Amino acid sequence: MFEKILIANRGEIALRVLRACRELGVKTVVVHSEADRDAKYVRLADESVCIGPATPRDSYLNMPALISAAEVTDAEAIHPGYGFLSENADFAERVEKSGFVFIGPRPESIRTMGDKVSAKQAMIAAGVPVVPGSGGALPDDPREIQRIAAEVGYPVIIKAAGGGGGRGMRVVYTEAALLNAVAMTRTEAGAAFNNPEVYLEKFLENPRHIEIQVLADGEGKAVWLGERDCSMQRRHQKIIEEAPAPGIERALVERIGERCAEACRQMRYRGAGTFEFLYENGEFFFIEMNTRIQVEHTITEMITGIDLVQQQLRIAAGEKFTLRQRDVHLRGHAIECRINAEDPYKFTPSPGRITNWHTPGGPGVRMDSHVFTGYTVPPYYDSMIAKLITYGDDRHQAIMRMDIALSEMIVEGVQTNIPLHRELMQDARFVEGGTSIHYLEQKLAARA
Repeated sequence: MFEKILIANRGEIALRVLRACRELGVKTVVVHSEADRDAKYVRLADESVCIGPATPRDSYLNMPALISAAEVTDAEAIHPGYGFLSENADFAERVEKSGFVFIGPRPESIRTMGDKVSAKQAMIAAGVPVVPGSGGALPDDPREIQRIAAEVGYPVIIKAAGGGGGRGMRVVYTEAALLNAVAMTRTEAGAAFNNPEVYLEKFLENPRHIEIQVLADGEGKAVWLGERDCSMQRRHQKIIEEAPAPGIERALVERIGERCAEACRQMRYRGAGTFEFLYENGEFFFIEMNTRIQVEHTITEMITGIDLVQQQLRIAAGEKFTLRQRDVHLRGHAIECRINAEDPYKFTPSPGRITNWHTPGGPGVRMDSHVFTGYTVPPYYDSMIAKLITYGDDRHQAIMRMDIALSEMIVEGVQTNIPLHRELMQDARFVEGGTSIHYLEQKLAARA
């Protein structure tokens, strides 16, 4: 195991990695921007290094500053968390060329799976079902683009090959709108991702968002650790996740989970990863793979009892991978609510000083947060300030515990989306289970 690692991130994930390291007896170095100098994880770390001003490009996205921080503190490895540089193949490559261990997949795996076209081709080769589509980047010939769309069948969705986070995509319902949508998406993709390539897929009308968690050792061993339902979204961003997914036949989930594990074995994948699927009418369709730890890894930990962050560290340190599929047992049900500092219905950020912070407790309640009374939510980063997780023997108990926990939570000084979460915990369709990715936006639109 490592003696010391550098945590190249901020917020609750920095604290989460720090806690995993402390359990393993690993010393920690936390980097921080000027805006985060008073953060809880900065105080708790063995060492801390200020890497620049508040803006992400000058701090958390500053590769030379991160490498230098690792050098001056004699860290052995770098954990990128999620977001920022966690899925940047160039950063992973730079870390390894600088003599450090990147706690994550090999650069070539990140590069392959980060490009939606090459990722889809890799999944087809591994026997993982994908959404019908162009099979690669769209050509320049307008007539060929129209032919492909007609063959797939409208509606279709145009996506940026290097996209993510809900950006770089357009739904097209008619041939008349097709070519303009392709041109606009190419322009947006080039500007946002420095890659103008786009591809085309069949647009599913009412799918659910289901993902499979995997762990692999980079040497051909891999396991999958159940599924998560992340269908409760707004603006393509998840706000509630649960595990396991309600109402899907277990045999079907097991088949797709094993295919994901086999894909990891074939590509010699290393570390934690998540395969994301759209699910509709009893079928799974691969959409992308996240080559990092997920925000919602917590609910998988709750139903499996497996610490995913510690597993990341052990794999990266070269320890023998002893986990086998027969060791993975799913028990009970878990739900995670992302608590954001934002207007609960307009979704506009609400930075500022938290004047009162009280977190809930009780059986089956977990809170992952770096926030405290007096903490100032900065305006420079993602608005998520906490993750509230509840566990129950079944889904009903997990929902009841979440509703109670939300009612106990106090956040004053900034707005949060707690009122929306409370409303959803009492929503008949959510309680029933199986809502599509469009449900929340349709619900809010109907009330407007």
